[in-house]
Amino acid sequence: MESTPPTEAFAELRFYVYNKKENKYFTIQDVEVKRFNALRMVWGLLKVLSYDTFTNPENGFIFEGGECEFGVDVLVAPPLTNWEILSFDEKLSPPKFSWNLKNFSELKEDVYTSNKYPMGGKEWVLKLYPKGNSRADGKYLSLYVHLADSETLKSDEKIFKQGHVRVLNPLGSNHVEVQSSCWYKESSRGWGWDHFLSIANLRKTYLDKEDALNVEIEFKVVSATKYSPII
Repeated sequence: MESTPPTEAFAELRFYVYNKKENKYFTIQDVEVKRFNALRMVWGLLKVLSYDTFTNPENGFIFEGGECEFGVDVLVAPPLTNWEILSFDEKLSPPKFSWNLKNFSELKEDVYTSNKYPMGGKEWVLKLYPKGNSRADGKYLSLYVHLADSETLKSDEKIFKQGHVRVLNPLGSNHVEVQSSCWYKESSRGWGWDHFLSIANLRKTYLDKEDALNVEIEFKVVSATKYSPII
């Protein structure tokens, strides 16, 4: 199968004007890469040398009966093979997921993982450290949002998530809320907070009468980024 010839090219342009008096080239390079295609086949510079400087024979640009010499280097970049495509899913239904951890004061494990919940075409889990992770010094609750282990991301795939994570106050107000905006990829499948809430404050205010802790996440937007071949 024959390859399709490129329909456009990206190039750096460097122009030269020969100075015979000094036996060297005056060089000027455009600062931007130029895009050549059917709509724009010609690029150049409006100003290279002033007319008076160029036409004065004493400056060496015109010589031997009015001759002059110009040159150009065209450095063509390799053709693009992929576009990065970003798609947003802002109509998330339902946008919230709630997690009730019963008998919180009796939890013994270092980390607990919620059930999986679907959102924006992917499955997610919350991970909670009741006594904090290794960076919380046993004084803070640590809380993270992870892609579920069942989700496999390709090497060129990224997921953007924006939303709010809350620890709910049983009285119905003054919740602890943190906004989350982050990218997920295969090498970074989870993001969160080492110091989400002090354990002292949690025990004082955020456990209900049945010793349960209620955590909630509300997604505002989920997007997917991947690369697609240029047609």
